[in-house]
Amino acid sequence: MMSSTSIAVKYGVFTAIALITYFLALKLVGLHNNPWFRIINGPIMAYALYIAIKHYKNSNESGFDYGSGFATGLSTGFIATLLFAAFMCIYMFYLDTKFTETLLENWFSEFDFGSGILIFIIIIEGLSSTVVLTLACMQLFKNSRNVLQNK
Repeated sequence: MMSSTSIAVKYGVFTAIALITYFLALKLVGLHNNPWFRIINGPIMAYALYIAIKHYKNSNESGFDYGSGFATGLSTGFIATLLFAAFMCIYMFYLDTKFTETLLENWFSEFDFGSGILIFIIIIEGLSSTVVLTLACMQLFKNSRNVLQNK
């Protein structure tokens, strides 16, 4: 029986590693400046949340309810998002400042936003997708009162 926190940390770290690896793979082929490739972050996050909730449900079959599964998914996504945002801070502000300038020119050429807006966008995208994807995943794992469950 594993706790929700230990599962969330484990899968949150693995998800952040997957997101960082995907970003660095895009960097290797020169596609990291195209913001449309961020759309793949959604399926990576969705799969990780699904696996984390499934692992929690399998390890806590008797104590699993909607709230605990939802908390596991949210915690996993929040940890992954914060770790990925921390990596992007280091990458954008210390390793590749040209990347930040390129994105700011392409996205915010008419406005005078600082580079912190990019980190804000990463955090908002990650947290909002976590909430939506956790709600979607929990539809697969919740116990229904309408039909008999095969237990």
